[in-house]
Amino acid sequence: MTSRLAKARRIVVKIGSALLVDGKTGAIKASWLSSLIDDLADLRVGGAEIIIVSSGAIALGRRSLGLPKGKLKLEQSQAAAAVGQIALAQAWSEALRTRNMVAAQVLVTLTDTEERRRYLNARATLATLLDQGAVPVINENDTVATSEIRYGDNDRLAARVASMMSADCLVLLSDIDGLYSAPPGSKGARFISEVLSISPEIEAMAGKPISGLGSGGMITKIEAGKIALGAGCNMVIASGHERHPLRRVVDGARCTWFLASASALQSRKRWIAGTLQPTGRLVVDDGAVAALSKGKSLLPAGVRRVDGSFTRGDTVSIVTARGHEIARGLVAYDAGDAARIAGLKSGEIEKVLGFRGRDELVHRDDMVLMVGELT
Repeated sequence: MTSRLAKARRIVVKIGSALLVDGKTGAIKASWLSSLIDDLADLRVGGAEIIIVSSGAIALGRRSLGLPKGKLKLEQSQAAAAVGQIALAQAWSEALRTRNMVAAQVLVTLTDTEERRRYLNARATLATLLDQGAVPVINENDTVATSEIRYGDNDRLAARVASMMSADCLVLLSDIDGLYSAPPGSKGARFISEVLSISPEIEAMAGKPISGLGSGGMITKIEAGKIALGAGCNMVIASGHERHPLRRVVDGARCTWFLASASALQSRKRWIAGTLQPTGRLVVDDGAVAALSKGKSLLPAGVRRVDGSFTRGDTVSIVTARGHEIARGLVAYDAGDAARIAGLKSGEIEKVLGFRGRDELVHRDDMVLMVGELT
């Protein structure tokens, strides 16, 4: 059977500090990273888009600053991140370049994936990078983050990114090869190969952090699993200790798969259609209705009237001239600007608004058609 990872079309891979940075020397594990890049290149040849979420900035920076071993104060962690992020970005850029891939550094916080205006900006930027063939390398913006550093590793951030980008699969490369019913090596510890839902029993299996460099543990991985599965994204926890860790997963190495009951697209559509309440309406013409029925985005030219008060990133209803709701989505402009460009061609947006915004009022990736309404 073809590996689930090999079949995924958009993959988010999270790498922890302990895998990427040598705990004794404080340097990048160049040989291991090179093998991982080979794996990424193989997945790309197979048609997958790759997004990296990489820890390691604090681990790299603390050695350069001569900071003591053990737990750092928040301001020390932020200072270490400021220094280490430069080295981390350089390492990824150079490693990816060896396989003719272009790295793009993206620094985010959890808030960027939760507040809708910033969510749309981040999603659009990452989508553009992927369209251009680049490999986004994402790290938490530790120089300004506060609660995120105190709480845990990048597991949850990786899950948020996977959700935001409608990824098919999230890979958490870890110090351990998967989920156990009890601490590995303890009496009665049972390996869990598949998880179909995260029940209280599964949550109880999570243990304390086991890494000396990272701050995440199985607890944050289970929380990441909740986010991923809720977004229709499969997640796998696999050991990253050996070289070619992704190839090993493809070849059937032991790991724990968390399997979503719905696809990423289905989950995203359900979120837009059922969870977010519309704050305005876009009244469209028959031409726009026909375009939407073919899976197109909603362009300003097809909008005849803008009703309500909303801001960029809010949910709006898309209705016919008779007031019949045919779709719902996240709007790319504030209500005032949307009204000014309604009926215009996308090429005229900059002349009217004074800036070049999105070509679409509602992008198809941020829209759900109401079932049966366009048939």
